[in-house]
Formats: sequence, C-alpha cells, structure tokens
Amino acid sequence: MDAPPHPPPACGADAPSTLRDALRAAQARGMDRLDAQWLLLHALGRPLADRAWLLAHDDTPLAPEAAARYATLCQRRIDGEPLAYLTGERGFYGLTLRVDARVLDPRPDTETLVDWALAVLPAHAGVRVVDLGTGSGAIALALQHARPDAAVWGLDQSADALTVAAANGRRLGLPVRWVQGRWWSDWRPWPGGADDAGTADAPLWPVRFDLIVANPPYLRADDPHLGALRHEPIGALVGGADGLEDLRAIVAGAPARLEPGGWLLLEHGWDQADAVASLLEHGGWRDIDHRRDLGGHRRCTGGRWPG
Repeated sequence: MDAPPHPPPACGADAPSTLRDALRAAQARGMDRLDAQWLLLHALGRPLADRAWLLAHDDTPLAPEAAARYATLCQRRIDGEPLAYLTGERGFYGLTLRVDARVLDPRPDTETLVDWALAVLPAHAGVRVVDLGTGSGAIALALQHARPDAAVWGLDQSADALTVAAANGRRLGLPVRWVQGRWWSDWRPWPGGADDAGTADAPLWPVRFDLIVANPPYLRADDPHLGALRHEPIGALVGGADGLEDLRAIVAGAPARLEPGGWLLLEHGWDQADAVASLLEHGGWRDIDHRRDLGGHRRCTGGRWPG
C-alpha cells in the first residue's frame, strides 16, 4: 500500500527546502496565494513584480535566513497585519507608495474618488485642489501626477502621516504642498513640501479652492470591523459615535474654502451615502451625486457649491 502523502511543512515550523515548499506551507496555513508569493519575493529581496521569476524558479533552494524572514512575515500576515505594511509599499492609481503603520493602507476603492475628482476638475492650468486627511498622500499625489498643471495641497493632523506623505512626494518627484491642521483650523505648513514659506504675494495656500476631496475617518466607534483593522491607526478610522463626526465638520466648513461652482467629494462608509447626501442637501449644496466602489456600493458622495 502506498504511504500517505506528507503534509506540507508549516510556515514557521520546519524550514522548507525550496521556494515551492515555502509557498505550499504558507497556503496550507490559509494564506492567500498572491500574498504568499509577494511575501516570499519580499523575503528574498526581489521586486514584488517578479512573480513570473518566482513561478519559473520554484525549485530554487531557500536559504535558512530567507526562510526565517519568510516565516516571520507569514505569521504577521496571518495575524492580520496588512500586506502593504509587511512589504512597505502599495500600488495606488499607477503610483508605488511607501506605507507603514503610521498611515492607513490605501484601498483600491479609493481610486473611485480620484476618478471622480479628475472628471470634475476644471481644465485650466493652476486649478487648486486640497486633499483633507491625506494620510500617505495617495489621493493628493495621484491627482498631482494626473494633472501636473494643478496646484495640490495635502492636509493631515498627524505629523507621522505627513512625514510619510512628504517622503512619498519627494521620492515620486511630485510637488504637492503639505499642510498640518485639523480640517479647517490651525493650518500650518509642513516642511518638505513644494512651498515651505509664503509671502503676501504668494501665500502658502489660497483662500478658496476649486476642488476639495476627503477620505476622513468614518467608522462608528463600535464598528465590529475595528478588530480586523487593529494594526492601522485608530485616529484615521473612527469618526465618532455614529461615524459622521468628521464628515459633518468637513461639509460645514467647506463653503468658506471653496470657489463658487466648486465641488466637494467625500469617501464614506458603504452604508452612509444617504446620510452624507442629507448633510449636503441641508447645507445648500447642488448637483448631489454618488459614485460606486469596486463592490458596487455607493462609496463616494459629492456636491457642487452654488455660484
């Protein structure tokens, strides 16, 4: 009688002998196949785009040091740590951003907000845009990359987040201006942006913008998903008891900082579209509309300030 097949070695237990063994061990523990491949490439010091190389050389011996690195990465991923934190990078709107636990892991659904922003952004050069709650700088940098003729500002309250965002801007060569502040108050320039000092003739930021975009905290304080997001900064996730606290503040203050006819575009929770539309309607906004995310949910809501 044939002997029963040997189970694949567990990730982090007996060191696998080849790349193929390592991938099998990771998937046997429930890891997603692509996650397992990307983490193995990272452990080997190879670019994450080298999946074709990995598949073609899966019989390559795995050195003990790389096996140990891979085992640690696997365990952290199984414990729920975002893949982007483990590899240190995230692709967003054609850009490669450096990210870590100081900022939220940018989601593909947020590209919906960028698409909408580019669609309503006026065509003339020098158009002025501010991204509120910029985090890693994903939205601001994507807009600046797509519209190099625009003047883009990225604002965040967190010094840690602005450090990450400004480093992304420098590495990508994109001249976003960074600002520290809490939504509409206490704005001050953040060193390392396109402008570190202003003058009376060239202020640090305009009195009014042509477009305001924001992906603020919007989870309820008792949201059951917070446990799964425990590795990400809580201050960038929770928007008060009902999740709408920061959205209310942004909607209330936007008219004083937006040109007549300009748009305010907001990302929010999958079930908050009607509540955000109500905030805009009661505030006197026009042309209120929504955009759906990759899962078909109304993820973004926006309106145009009359003028």
